[in-house]
Amino acid sequence: MKYITKEVRIGIAGIAALCILVYGINYLKGIHMFKPSNYFYVQFQNINGLTKSSPVFADGFRVGIVRELYYDYNQAGKVVAEIDVDPELRIPKGSSAELTSDMLGGIKMTLLLVNNPRERHEVGDTIPGRLNNGIMEQAAAMVPQIEKMLPKLDSILASLNAVLADPALPATLHNVRDLTASMAVTSRHLETLMSKDIPQLTGKLNTIGDNFAQISNNLKDIDYAAAMQRVDSTLANVKMITDKLGRTDNTVGLLFNDPTLYNNLSATTANAASLLEDLKAHPKRYVHFSLFGKKDK
Repeated sequence: MKYITKEVRIGIAGIAALCILVYGINYLKGIHMFKPSNYFYVQFQNINGLTKSSPVFADGFRVGIVRELYYDYNQAGKVVAEIDVDPELRIPKGSSAELTSDMLGGIKMTLLLVNNPRERHEVGDTIPGRLNNGIMEQAAAMVPQIEKMLPKLDSILASLNAVLADPALPATLHNVRDLTASMAVTSRHLETLMSKDIPQLTGKLNTIGDNFAQISNNLKDIDYAAAMQRVDSTLANVKMITDKLGRTDNTVGLLFNDPTLYNNLSATTANAASLLEDLKAHPKRYVHFSLFGKKDK
């Protein structure tokens, strides 16, 4: 132990402190130096500012970090990111990676895992990646459509200004206000009608319906067969009387069918008329009155 001098102790302490410092820095970056991990490669055309130690997520859960970034000088526009993920994570074949921006401007990588229970990527495989600009990309896609709409918007604004400058607009608004007031009054009248008159009318209709139901029940109780028999009997009696009126073997038939009665009545009427005319012409022949006694004609 005599060879362990003070300088050696200071050197060992310095090396230990340096190791602890390196481990602490990597730990703060999310790199666990003594924990087993799986390495995969993700290929992008644009990493949009992705840096080392950026988090890697799967279904919103952090599963690893970006260990290294490489630019493929053999294929322009190809950037490869080496990611370190949890050994227990299984990446099915057909999965991909996506770069998204958070609210603070940072870039994170998200693994889009597919449902493929039969095949999976082995350690060291390359996974396709793409860039998702989110709202900015959607806004950029909408810019050409907005540019096409600007002339139409100008035309619409010009038409709107022309309408607002029309002097008839205040009168129209005044008419609309009067119409609204009239509709309010009509609405109140309808409310009164619905609350008072309609229930009364409904009650009367119900009473009429009950009366019809009662009449129907009364009609149902009528013996229509007996009534029809009585009607037939009455019609037979009427027919019999009509037949007798047409014959001359009875007094009423003689009155209606014998012309002698008519002739006698005509003669009697003529005599009565002649008598009245003679009475008017010679009243003294039929009425004689004297205070001194009767005179001989």
